[in-house]
Amino acid sequence: MFLPVCKQDLIDRNIEQVDFVFVSGDAYVDHPSFAMAIISRVLEANGYTVAILSQPRWDRIDDFCEFGEPRLGFLVSSGNLDSIVNHYTVSKHKRDYDYYSEGGKTGRRPDYAIRVYTQLIKKAYPKSPVIIGGIEASLRRLAHYDYFKNTLKPSILFESGADLISYGMGERSIVEVADALNSGLDIKDIIFVRGTVYKTKNKLYIPDDAIILPSFKEDKEDKITYAKSFKIQYDNTDPYSAKTLVEEYDGVWVVENPPQYPLSQDELDNVYELPYERTYHPMYKEGVPAINEVKFSLAINRGCLGSCSFCSLNFHQGRIIQSRSKESIIREAKQMINDPDFKGYIHDVGGPTANFYIKACSKQDKFGACVNKKCLFPKKCQNLQVSHKEYLDILRALRNLKGVKKVFIRSGIRYDYLMYDKDDEFFNELVKYHISGQLRVAPEHISDKVLKLMQKPSFKLYEDFTKKFYEINKKNNLNQYIVPYLMSSHPGSELSDAIIMAVYLKKNHIHVDQVQDFYPTPGTLSTCMYYTGVDPRTLEKVYTAVNPHEKAMQRALIQYYKKENYDLIKEALLKAGRSDLIGYGEDCLIKPAKFKK
Repeated sequence: MFLPVCKQDLIDRNIEQVDFVFVSGDAYVDHPSFAMAIISRVLEANGYTVAILSQPRWDRIDDFCEFGEPRLGFLVSSGNLDSIVNHYTVSKHKRDYDYYSEGGKTGRRPDYAIRVYTQLIKKAYPKSPVIIGGIEASLRRLAHYDYFKNTLKPSILFESGADLISYGMGERSIVEVADALNSGLDIKDIIFVRGTVYKTKNKLYIPDDAIILPSFKEDKEDKITYAKSFKIQYDNTDPYSAKTLVEEYDGVWVVENPPQYPLSQDELDNVYELPYERTYHPMYKEGVPAINEVKFSLAINRGCLGSCSFCSLNFHQGRIIQSRSKESIIREAKQMINDPDFKGYIHDVGGPTANFYIKACSKQDKFGACVNKKCLFPKKCQNLQVSHKEYLDILRALRNLKGVKKVFIRSGIRYDYLMYDKDDEFFNELVKYHISGQLRVAPEHISDKVLKLMQKPSFKLYEDFTKKFYEINKKNNLNQYIVPYLMSSHPGSELSDAIIMAVYLKKNHIHVDQVQDFYPTPGTLSTCMYYTGVDPRTLEKVYTAVNPHEKAMQRALIQYYKKENYDLIKEALLKAGRSDLIGYGEDCLIKPAKFKK
């Protein structure tokens, strides 16, 4: 049964006053790939009633009054994506499709959805607690650079007027907050819950061992000060070592508690085996496109030990791998097989990184992830456990289930981690059984200078990986290929670096259809570099392409083979002093202009 979505649903279920109203910028999909579904079902499992207010109108307060005032408060999220990222491309053009809305239609949520929703709730019910969460709140919990407005913005607590942030994955913290509210505690007195952020004027509400960050005013006045502040935040994202962080706003302090502890395997199993309907609500006659990729996929882990500079997982899910049991995964697969729409194909078995199934090392159980040391960068840590045995055991069990024709892996594979595994058993079976003709991996760039800033491995390791991949294909008489994900305009990437990448791609006859132009989203090292012009880890200057035209040139170079990119490529080559690449030679990217057709 779906959770209530209208007043009539409450009447039908004899609910006089709901405990929480969950307001979301996404359409209602009751599937564990959607945070709204997980948090709502976790609360329900702990005895609380939750109503879903999905994609309310924001030109009036009427929709926010649909269920009346909840007994304990409102939960507000922009949805599975930051609302600005959902609405706009990196070139700040409006997107023409929304995977999280009925029929893919756009315009169903406002820009800065959390701020807009919270302000309307406070207008309708001034005294009702508002707890914000999800990716938009999580990554904007302290001062942050906003690419769309091109400015440093304050904590989302200030902009929205919300009472509390539940950041990260949130299952533990939201139940603890709910229990505190249920006991009669005022929302302003809920202050020491892990995984939450609150604001206070009372210094007694600040722990003695808290780290005092530069104030928002100081951050605004000096980018280097902000870079230093960000580095402290970056180093305090592990639940075992993180300190409380405090940021001051003219006599008001925003206080970030350390993250919630990782869920145990049993707890994670329980979260994924709650009674989800596993599809979108039937009120959506045109369907919700986001369900298509995940309906027959299995999420088996969370967290990522990769620490890529441009990824927000460090701030949101953390670096400690949490994995479900094989038994839980198989139970979900059997449930999936019984779905009348299942055609025999499991689309994915993975998570943020598919082949990170085991913890990085045994020390993490006691000490957490290392603060000043990464598992895979700049080289593999000597303590890193590298094994695919348990993951492979799960894949084999899934392949042998009655009704399953094929099991694919479509979430990211870390090729460096795979190459460090001296047992080729997984690599062989990956190629033989789990690829649908092509394997997508993310070298991101060719230039080791840029890769270093990305905290990605040397490109030589990617070349070794591709060589081995094609050898295994040949051995098995398969004709599969690798599709590389590449990124243009990442901090540190100059035109010369983009040209190096273009020459490599041409030499190896690689056509890249999709290029990700670097998108400065809140909560990443790379975004801090983009805004401040320095690497916050070292404070060394970093070249950054901020001019839209230069960004377009870098992107065009990667897609050197497209005729429509000719003028941009020529301009880039001349600007970089590489006219030698205009001509008929093997390495030349374009022909002279007079031969252009």
